[in-house]
Amino acid sequence: MHHELADVIEFDDELATLVADMVATMYAAEGVGLAANQVGVDLKVFVFDCPDADQQRITGVVCNPVLRLPNGADRQLDVADEGCLSLPGAFTECGRPDHSWVTGFDHLGEPVAFEGTGLLARCLQHETDHLFGTVFGDRVPEKARKKLYKLHKQVADEYQDDWPVGEEVD
Repeated sequence: MHHELADVIEFDDELATLVADMVATMYAAEGVGLAANQVGVDLKVFVFDCPDADQQRITGVVCNPVLRLPNGADRQLDVADEGCLSLPGAFTECGRPDHSWVTGFDHLGEPVAFEGTGLLARCLQHETDHLFGTVFGDRVPEKARKKLYKLHKQVADEYQDDWPVGEEVD
């Protein structure tokens, strides 16, 4: 998870199948976003279905994302619990800018642009991070990171080794 993924250069049926599988996996895992490396694929693509600050549900696919965050006085941090399908059952507070913009391409190669507020701003940042080799635990202080991984270890036996592709263990 700690390396930059390859750019998407082929917008073909194989990519469309990957995106459909990722969406199904995200919904099965009850997540709001999923990056390709979370299902073992080394491509810069993520999918999401997430509400913004106005509770408007926004869905999308982004290949080769470019993330933009506010600067200076426009940059306001939102500190909230964050989790990850790569660390199921574990959450910790993580500060992120409360607004973000992502541009890129959809799975058909068409340009896309998303503006995120609220949870959507966090999701766009979180998923873009995955594609560039950063997990959200890297963004929290060491003490919180240790607690996060300890909590995950305590609940890890509730999930199969291939989570989020596999099912939760009953």
